[in-house]
Amino acid sequence: MTDHQDRLAAARKSIDELDQSIQRQISDRARLAQEIAIIKQKSGDVGDMYRPSREAEVLRRVMDRNEGPLTGETMARLMREIMSACLSLESPLTVAYLGPEGTYTQGAVHKHFGHAVRSRPMVAIDEIFRDVEAGNSHYGVVPIENSSEGVVSHTLDLFVSSPLRICGEVTLPIHHHLLSDQELPDGITKVIAHPQSLAQCRTWLQTRLPAAELETASSNGKAARLVSDHPGQGWAAIAGRPAAELYKLKIAAANIEDESDNTTRFLVIGRQQTDPTGDDMTSFVCSA
Repeated sequence: MTDHQDRLAAARKSIDELDQSIQRQISDRARLAQEIAIIKQKSGDVGDMYRPSREAEVLRRVMDRNEGPLTGETMARLMREIMSACLSLESPLTVAYLGPEGTYTQGAVHKHFGHAVRSRPMVAIDEIFRDVEAGNSHYGVVPIENSSEGVVSHTLDLFVSSPLRICGEVTLPIHHHLLSDQELPDGITKVIAHPQSLAQCRTWLQTRLPAAELETASSNGKAARLVSDHPGQGWAAIAGRPAAELYKLKIAAANIEDESDNTTRFLVIGRQQTDPTGDDMTSFVCSA
């Protein structure tokens, strides 16, 4: 073997050893999570084990002690997924969101809670509130504001009569893609999307597809599902990459939003209060 091959083989062997060590330590962490659940249950704490302020504290320490080369935000995302998986062993969380699958709201759920939660799709924002109020879901995630279209007034109105509290917030970069069963936007006769998404892509649509019919849907996930159910019709949806993968659609045009820094802010709602010390750290959890 050459010196290059020797060094490559040694580096790969070191990675394999590190992977084994990391896996053992994740398993040790999971077992401790199970032990914590047992301790809490014996002390009479039978509620859900999710504590936003505790999670924020852990993620803050992860970022503070990060030495690279991965960014602090990347390390926090990795740790969040580990925490999500461990929490599912203690007390599996159910989170309601604006469905169907593949919406940006579901993306916000995964960003805040990780992928180990049980995500529960709802048809409308008011249904998310009712589902959490009834105890069917531990938490809900609802859109509250978009950087270009402003406040989602319907969400604000629902807080007037709801006993639910704001437990955290998530800021999600929004990149709209034109999804279709064809690879290029040529020949598309109808574009389906949530009204806000149509508004956020107004200039692109007027320039590239001026003759296309614009149809509104209750969510971008539903729009993608409609397009998937009607192949060969010249239809397209505006949605994110997860919807393209979920509904097996092609990205006919990427990043068609009019503003490149387009972001949407979501609120995490639940019956649980925020950190009792008054140090509301829940937004930190979502910023990473």
